[in-house]
Amino acid sequence: MKYRGYLIDLDGTIYLGKKPIAAGKRFVDNLQARNLPFLFVTNNTTKSPKMVQERLANEFAIHVNESNVYTASLATIDYMKEDGKGKKVYVIGESGLTELILTAGFIWEEENPDYVVVGLDSQVTYEKFVLATLAIRKGATFIGTNPDKNLPNERGLVPGAGALCALIETATQTPAIYIGKPQAIIMDKALERLGLPKDEVVMVGDNYETDIRSGINNEIDSLLVLSGFTAKEDLPDLPIAPTYTIDNLDQWSFD
Repeated sequence: MKYRGYLIDLDGTIYLGKKPIAAGKRFVDNLQARNLPFLFVTNNTTKSPKMVQERLANEFAIHVNESNVYTASLATIDYMKEDGKGKKVYVIGESGLTELILTAGFIWEEENPDYVVVGLDSQVTYEKFVLATLAIRKGATFIGTNPDKNLPNERGLVPGAGALCALIETATQTPAIYIGKPQAIIMDKALERLGLPKDEVVMVGDNYETDIRSGINNEIDSLLVLSGFTAKEDLPDLPIAPTYTIDNLDQWSFD
């Protein structure tokens, strides 16, 4: 089927940690040559869209606009603005999450925030978990930027934001409201940015639980590429098959 728009994962799909995936660059080059609209939809909250744009250019020679990047951080901000509970927030996360939230008009508050937002934080400490736990027990809304339990990088599968959220869920006995893939929140907002209906778009990614489930759960066709998280030996056990499965992005036909 010929799609008019593409939603694309980054880590494990376009690159793997610090390693380039050559077929990923060629895939993006093809999209640009064909003038097909695309949006990188990423659960990674450690970098702002501007930082992602610069990293793609500097490390992988992939040149896109900042507007081509939609992160779980942006989707989290959109959710809190629509929810309207308040402006006070405590965040476990890195600059790509914290700075965007504060720039959007939210106010840092550690003891009595309206929201506790938890994303990936490579410098997380026990004290950060304590503050988050106490605030949620006082009534703060608990938001997890994404449910990724692991992230693929050049060292292997390392803990993701979902692993941090799981600790706090255990400590508070409160489930997080998850924003990122495979939730509808981030996918609906991404489609709005593309300006296309879901039946004209395909979701491309390497992780069945997040990327492909975001397609399946939200009635968007999905393309699983076996270049990152989900391996070929996992395919027979998948509960619902992706619309398409390929070994690498060079195998995809745009026509």
